[in-house]
Amino acid sequence: MPLLAGADEAGRGSLAGPLVAAAVLFDYASMTVAEQGLLRALNDSKQHSHEAREALYPAVLRVARRVVVVSRCARGIDSFGLHKTNLAALRQALQRVTDGISGELLCVVDGFALPGFDRPQRAIIDGDATSAAIAAASIVAKVTRDRYMRYADGLYPDWCFADNVGYSTPEHRAAIQCHGVTPLHRLSFQSLAYQQLAL
Repeated sequence: MPLLAGADEAGRGSLAGPLVAAAVLFDYASMTVAEQGLLRALNDSKQHSHEAREALYPAVLRVARRVVVVSRCARGIDSFGLHKTNLAALRQALQRVTDGISGELLCVVDGFALPGFDRPQRAIIDGDATSAAIAAASIVAKVTRDRYMRYADGLYPDWCFADNVGYSTPEHRAAIQCHGVTPLHRLSFQSLAYQQLAL
């Protein structure tokens, strides 16, 4: 399969910040041996250190034929629900990355089949650990989202977003108990961190 598009997301399980979906299109027929070798270093973004992800990010951008990132904010997640928002973001990212592409093409997604997507697709459980295209999308989504959360740390320093990037760490939960929530927090989540707040 010379053309392969992979999609994955970052931030699905966080209490604060956006959900970020990314899609990456690889044209294996046009890759050099060195570029194909680089893909073997890819893995689920959570398995790489912050420094390793930052190093892999520009490498993915160089090797990929196309890269698309789609972001959904906390209020959108609260309005439409996490699962629907996640599927819609992944579908939009794949639609954009494959727009106008002809020829034999397969799209692979980490974990979920995407309803309403008219390209050939395959949902792969733990795909970010077995598919280079999904792993590349995982890296792009995670780095993009983490960079945003480090920026948000400057806006809301009491919540230490640079360290927890919005996930439910003990330190983040303590900050919510002490300071409440920010506009970046997802209020629809049934989190223990929110139980003492009048939300």
